Amino acid sequence: MRANHVVALVMAAGYSRRYGEADKRQERLADGRTLLATTVARTAQAFSQVRIAIREEDDAFQLGLAASTPLIRLRQAHLGLGASLAEAVTALGGDRRLNDSEAVAVLLGDMPRIQPATLRALQQQATFNTIWRPRYDGQPGHPVLFGRAFWPELEHLRGETGAKSLIQRHSSHYHTYDINDAGILLDIDTPDALASL
Repeated sequence: MRANHVVALVMAAGYSRRYGEADKRQERLADGRTLLATTVARTAQAFSQVRIAIREEDDAFQLGLAASTPLIRLRQAHLGLGASLAEAVTALGGDRRLNDSEAVAVLLGDMPRIQPATLRALQQQATFNTIWRPRYDGQPGHPVLFGRAFWPELEHLRGETGAKSLIQRHSSHYHTYDINDAGILLDIDTPDALASL
C-alpha cells in the first residue's frame, strides 16, 4: 500500500488523570517543544495525512500546535476513549480529502519516542481489511492500524474500552509486526515517566 493511503490519527483528547493536575500535553521536553507537538512532529515525518483529535475547548496554541495543524475537535471526549475514537473516526469518514484512505493509524498523543521508520514500515503492511499492531520484545504497542473495512465499527465504540473488543471479534484479520523500537511501548502517564525522557 502506498503511504498516502493511510491517515494518521493522533488521539490527544484524554484527561490524563494519572498524570495529576498539570496538562501533560503541554509539558515541555528538552528541545522546548510540548509533549504533544513532539509526537505530532514524529508522526508527520512518516505520514502525508495527519489529523489530531483534541477536546472541543482546547487551545491548540497552548498545546504547542501550529495554526496549520489539521484538528478534529471532539465533543464527546469526557465519555472516554471509545467515544472519542468513535467521534474522530466518524470525522475521518466524512472528510472528502481522505476518500482514498484505506486505513487509519491510531496513535496516542503522549508517545513521543516512536521512530518514524517504524511508522513507515507499518504503513506498508496496512490494507483495507486488516488490523496491524507493532510488537517489541513480545509486547504489543502503538499505533494500531485499522483497515477502512473496520471504520464503521470504530464509529460505534462507546465508553473507556477503546477498540479491544473489535480486535477480539476480528482476530482472523489481526496481525502483529515485530519491530526493534521500544518507543512503541513508551507512553507518558506520570511526571516520573516524563522525567525519564
